[in-house]
Amino acid sequence: MAEAYPAEGRPRRRGRKVLIGFLVLLVVLAGLLVVADRVAAGVAERAIADQVRQEVAKQDAQSAAPKVEVGGFPFLNQVLAGKYERISIQLTDVKGSVQGDTVDVPRLDVDARDVTASLDTIRSGRGDVVAERVDGRGTVTYDSLAKLLKRPGLTLGERDGKLAVTAPVDILGVKLTVNGTAAVTVADGKVALRFSDLTADGLPNVALARTLLANYARSISIDVPLPELPFQLNVRKVEPRPEGLVVTADAANVPINSAR
Repeated sequence: MAEAYPAEGRPRRRGRKVLIGFLVLLVVLAGLLVVADRVAAGVAERAIADQVRQEVAKQDAQSAAPKVEVGGFPFLNQVLAGKYERISIQLTDVKGSVQGDTVDVPRLDVDARDVTASLDTIRSGRGDVVAERVDGRGTVTYDSLAKLLKRPGLTLGERDGKLAVTAPVDILGVKLTVNGTAAVTVADGKVALRFSDLTADGLPNVALARTLLANYARSISIDVPLPELPFQLNVRKVEPRPEGLVVTADAANVPINSAR
């Protein structure tokens, strides 16, 4: 009679099943940790957005609800360390006041780097959230900028990368349309507009008419204050773009909120 021997393949198959089950368990646990990490990040983003909203209101400005995104992964490790790689804040429909007029900033993007915030601050919403560096980029509409010049009918826009002006004028009893461009610089938180080489079709060919046109150019060449930006941002550069005057700003060691 032939002897029966135990099957040698069964332990191997059982071992493979255990290994597969273990790997599946690891994948599930990893997925749960990722979900938990993102949920925790969402809670922090909502808490910071609420604090940003209060900061904007303190500066007599208005905006749509802030959008906040906490960068870096995993988030929970950053929570435990109280240090965040990056927090991006987007403000839209921002309205600030300048000399009684409203300046419209359709969008302001703020990028905060190396942000310090304790676990208790994130949990309670009380305490300081401080960024080592903050960079901001916003766009001021040409319509709101033109209102600050207080010249009826004057319009601003972009032409070949320069700030262009068009305005109706009356020179020696002749109604004309003036066109020209301006040099744009920043000084002490103000945008300096310096118009030169204005032209007007039909300008009388007399010295007095040319002098009056030059005087008009000087009258609209002014320093325009910008509305106070949140997060102590200091304007470093302005650049005419088709969508508006793009403002670049930055700051260091900035409280994204204030102690409560």
